[in-house]
Amino acid sequence: MNRFDNLFSTLKRQNQGAFVPFVTLCDPDFDRSFEIIQTLVENGADALELGFPFSDPLLDGPVIQAANKRALDAGFSTAACFELLAKIRQKYPTIPISLLLCANLVFVAGIETFYRHCQSVGVDAVLIADVPLEFAQEFTQYAQKYGIAPVFICPPNADQHTINAIAAQTQGYTYLVSRAGVTSAENQACATNLDHLIAALRQANAAPILQGFGIASPEQVKQALKTGADGAISGSAIVKIIEKHRHNQLQLLTELAEFTRIMKQATYLDTH
Repeated sequence: MNRFDNLFSTLKRQNQGAFVPFVTLCDPDFDRSFEIIQTLVENGADALELGFPFSDPLLDGPVIQAANKRALDAGFSTAACFELLAKIRQKYPTIPISLLLCANLVFVAGIETFYRHCQSVGVDAVLIADVPLEFAQEFTQYAQKYGIAPVFICPPNADQHTINAIAAQTQGYTYLVSRAGVTSAENQACATNLDHLIAALRQANAAPILQGFGIASPEQVKQALKTGADGAISGSAIVKIIEKHRHNQLQLLTELAEFTRIMKQATYLDTH
């Protein structure tokens, strides 16, 4: 069992869903990024989904695009991200860590080299946002070789064939997209068929389901769990806090801690 398997097993016993924050590594710089991630973990994050700064992120809206630019402008690249990942893993040996990134970052390093490096710093899962399922084998063969769970996105328009393929190839967790478009804390509309998608994924024996895109409030976390997801991922709302207070680290960490606590509290399921 990898760390994600252990996490979902533990949360199920405790009657909780998962709260998973997303941030871009090295935003706004290396040391402050580490403090941000410490704050997320120590205030209730069940796992981490982390991005590498990239000049042309496909799925990201303007908030996370700006985070990528801040990290790149400060001079931080893939090598610094791996160094930061190693520091996070040393500090938190049990928390599951997933990477969400674009294929170019993997190609530049070399696919096998990239996955070997992920293994060496304790990454548990990798989601490459712009690799379609039918072209995934080039990546998944090395993910499996180095014990990294390959994660795929289930879009809101997925048909049964796609759902079956996602369930067959995804490990660790399934990323269920709330709606079409790019990431945004403002656009909180969800597709109307998520309950049917979740039921179909369950029927296909998919990995535990984390719902993402537009998750910015405790009510949305509760709704995701009520719909049948195993947890929720929140990115843009967190990165907005970083952007807003990037010149005042104490205020940034204080607000981030409070946001993380209330989002985690929303994952406690009603047993009555």
